[in-house]
Amino acid sequence: MNPETIKQYIEAGMVGATALIEGEDGQHFTATVISEQFSNKTRIEKQQLVYATLKNYIKDGTIHAISIKTLTPEEWRQQSMDGGQHG
Repeated sequence: MNPETIKQYIEAGMVGATALIEGEDGQHFTATVISEQFSNKTRIEKQQLVYATLKNYIKDGTIHAISIKTLTPEEWRQQSMDGGQHG
């Protein structure tokens, strides 16, 4: 598995989302996902939305580990304006 493939799975499963994926070893990844779908959701609900797009690959071990950061577009803009890191 590679970062671009994970990006495609997340963005296909969450229409309108933007996924930024990092990971060099093919099994451990970091995802930053930006989506309006995260508005008014708890941290756990946000994570569940992303995991749902990848559950088969996590279950079968294709993806060994993934760390997920979820942001609404407004949170992403604010983070960018504050000079925060994007990954």
